[in-house]
Amino acid sequence: MWFIFSILTAIAWGAANLFYKKGSHISDKYSHLKIVTMVGFVMGIHAISYMFIKDITFDPFDMIRYLPVSAMYILSMTIGYIELRYIELSIAAPVQNSAGAVSAILLFIFFPREMNVIDIAGIVIVTIGVITLAVFEKQAETYALKKQNEVIDPKYQLSVLAITFPILYALIDGLGTFADGIYLDELKLISEDAALLSYEFTFFIVALICYCYLKFIKKETFVLLKERDKGMAAILETTGQFFYVFAMAGNAIIAAPLIAAHGIFSVILSRIFLKEVLSVRQYVMIAVVMLGIILLGVSEGL
Repeated sequence: MWFIFSILTAIAWGAANLFYKKGSHISDKYSHLKIVTMVGFVMGIHAISYMFIKDITFDPFDMIRYLPVSAMYILSMTIGYIELRYIELSIAAPVQNSAGAVSAILLFIFFPREMNVIDIAGIVIVTIGVITLAVFEKQAETYALKKQNEVIDPKYQLSVLAITFPILYALIDGLGTFADGIYLDELKLISEDAALLSYEFTFFIVALICYCYLKFIKKETFVLLKERDKGMAAILETTGQFFYVFAMAGNAIIAAPLIAAHGIFSVILSRIFLKEVLSVRQYVMIAVVMLGIILLGVSEGL
């Protein structure tokens, strides 16, 4: 089932990317905190509902036990939300999409296991395809902006921050996924339900802090029910997180790079719903990534 959960996670997070992008505005310097607030509130609602529906007794100490993982995920996501304000001008995607490879390599180094040729081929193909597609997306965005005679501020292309943020995202998210693999798959330090609830309640606390900061300190106009794009992104993010925990608990070393392919679904959905035109080489990379996913699916069936 971990393979199915991985695909569902990638689809949900790929769809969330569309709404993250629509809900982020360059002119709003607090856009990232508003997204964090929205995601945290939705996760809090889901955690409470999930706990009562499944009649789970939650131990608050699990939040402390799981805090290293939660903290790395929330921090990396916040960094990613900051970049969304400049997504059309950034070089972030190719570097960010390497996070799955970082975690897979770390898990393989510290917890080596025997993998067949199909597994290895699938991981390599998916990782290379995802990163290459991100590079092509960046080149296409730059070309489109130049064609429209828009001036691209160099600081959003090659500045220290433009390079540092995506590197930080990849490293922190990769370390978070690595730690998650240890907690859920390798050492079984926490159950899937406890991990899910711990993460979502921690995110909810962060959201409360952000909301109070925006409303009472910065006096920002922020009505939760009117933030439809951010709300939809938060719902999809939470949906993906639900499947993600069970995917990582099943086979973390392969699930991590597979889930990183959520960018591929984002591109496909953009073509369908936003009518974005894709180049031939983008279609080729989509086919390459799909081939890698199919190989991993075949391997799971063996």
